[in-house]
Amino acid sequence: MKTDEVPQETARTYGGTKKLLYAVDDRGEYTEVNSAGWEPETFATVQAVDELNRLRDEALADAKAGKVSPLVYWMYQRRMEPATLAATTGLWAWRVNRHFQPKVFAGLSDKILARYAEVMDIPLATLRTLPDAP
Repeated sequence: MKTDEVPQETARTYGGTKKLLYAVDDRGEYTEVNSAGWEPETFATVQAVDELNRLRDEALADAKAGKVSPLVYWMYQRRMEPATLAATTGLWAWRVNRHFQPKVFAGLSDKILARYAEVMDIPLATLRTLPDAP
């Protein structure tokens, strides 16, 4: 993309800021260009956030019903999914998925729970609880 082709549509997802992109200048070299946004990117971002919010709300209801552990709610609340949670904690994906079971979660050590709390940047006590609403 050339520097004069960089999208400058106002993106509501940027919060009034600009995003740094690289484009080709008149000399054929890559250069930095600020973009105010691009509607297709905004659309995709909004859809992704809406889906994470839906999964979070579903997880909250399921956790309150005892179907899943609070870990599932907090994972989606922090805009993560199982693979990301596994990668950031350094735990195997199958272990993380196992920790989604309420009985297994209840028996986890503080050491394992602290790993989850640290990567999600929440207090350990909060990880064990659920809010009334998202």
